[in-house]
Formats: sequence, structure tokens, C-alpha cells
Amino acid sequence: MTTPLTTTRGLDRDGCIAREGSLDRVPPAFAPVVAAARARIAAAFAPDRLHSAYLYGSVPRGTATPGVSDLDLLLALHHEPTAADRATADALEAALDAEFAQVNGVGVLLFGTGTLLSELERHDLGWFVACLCTPLLGEDLAARLPRYRPTSLLARETNGDLALALPGWRARLAAADTDAELRALTRVVTRRLVRTGFTLVMPRWGGGWTSDLTASAEAFAGYYPERAAQLRLAAAMARTPTVDRAALAVLVDDLGPWLAAEYAAVHGVKAPRP
Repeated sequence: MTTPLTTTRGLDRDGCIAREGSLDRVPPAFAPVVAAARARIAAAFAPDRLHSAYLYGSVPRGTATPGVSDLDLLLALHHEPTAADRATADALEAALDAEFAQVNGVGVLLFGTGTLLSELERHDLGWFVACLCTPLLGEDLAARLPRYRPTSLLARETNGDLALALPGWRARLAAADTDAELRALTRVVTRRLVRTGFTLVMPRWGGGWTSDLTASAEAFAGYYPERAAQLRLAAAMARTPTVDRAALAVLVDDLGPWLAAEYAAVHGVKAPRP
């Protein structure tokens, strides 16, 4: 077996996963987009609806590429989101995406604070907010969440449901008849597979946490060299989504089922959600 990659990257001095993003790291090209997002979120959602807003992904990590990277936002609402909230978020996505050529798509997640702070989501959405989200507006929910270590429990609750995604991916792949549909599916599938591959080995890996796709694939390769080429392929396709149907089919029909089974054997299955 290849010697596993070892580093202290991603952990603070106490061995907990360090928050990975910061507004100070936003690349200059994306600063106007972030400023517009902040202003428009505040205008679109009344204070009695919006608790807080967050950035996540490559923009607050400082690794975003103009014209290639998307803008990812999470809004925490005082109450569970309604259809009207979703419509408002959809309009916000469309307006930001149309105005700023720097971003290749805008995504807004909506959750109620009750969900984000719930015991059921403590090691999934709670961890996501505390470790992967950068505060943009309002009170930071991370202050009400625990600190997290790269444990098997965290692995199980973040990515232990891959098997549930596979049938939908197969159906979308079979139905996709445009390049745009294939690229969109490729983005979803490859990112999910790389993150699942990384969290599979995360408790054994010396680095704690990384969102870097290449580093994630290499960490996985140290423990599963026989599947390394497939996860490296997924990482490459995630960075530059293609319309290679055959390569995507290999990931969905071969790597995906193997990874789901291995994950369940190593970490167990994620607790069911309603």
C-alpha cells in the first residue's frame, strides 16, 4: 500500500477542524459580487425572516477563478423556508448570475435555524455551517455549535448516504441529451464522489480536513491505490466539467456503488432524515 499523505493541514492547535474560509480571502475580482450579494440578501429578506447569511466554497477560500467558479450562499431563516422564500432565493440567484460575469452560476441554500442547530444535523449541516461557511450577515450560528474533529461519526453523517444518490444520477445520465445537462450532472456527481472518497479516509489521514479536490483525491489514493485513478478522474472532471458521457458512466456505475458499499462497511450509514 502507498504510504498515506500526512500533514496537519485543516486542523487548529487543538486538533479540531479549522474554519476554512474568510472574507479576507475573497479574491478581488469577486469582491463586488460578494458586496452585491450581501446588500441584496438584506433587501430581499426581512429581519424577521433572515437570521444570518453565509458564503461557502471557493470564493471565501480564496481559490475562485473568474468565469469558472460559482458563488455559493447559505441563508439561515428564523423559521423553516416557505415556497415564497425559495422563489425569492431563485430570483436572487438569477439576478446575481446575470449581472456578474465573474461567477459561473449562483446557488442559494435555505434552512431554518431549528434544522441547522438540531441534534439530527449536528454532524452534518451543523458542521457545515461551523467549519465550511463564512459569515456574511447576522449572528454567526457557529457560536452555538460544538467544535469538530475528523472522526468516523463526522464521516458517517456527512457522506454516509451516497447510495441514495446513485439511482437519481443514473436516471439523469440516461435522460441527459444536451451538453448543458451533462455538465451540470458532472459537477454534482464528481464533487460528491471526491468528497465522499476523502471523508472515507479522513479519520485515518493526517491532514484532518481539506476541500481541495486534488488533495482529497491524493489522500484517498494513499489508502485505496486500486481506485486512485477513478477518483483522480473525478477530481479532474470536477475542476473542469466535461461532456464525456462514457467517463461519467464509469463514475456513476462503477466507482459510485463501490464507494457507497465501502463507506457503509467502514463508517456505517447516515441517520435517516424525514
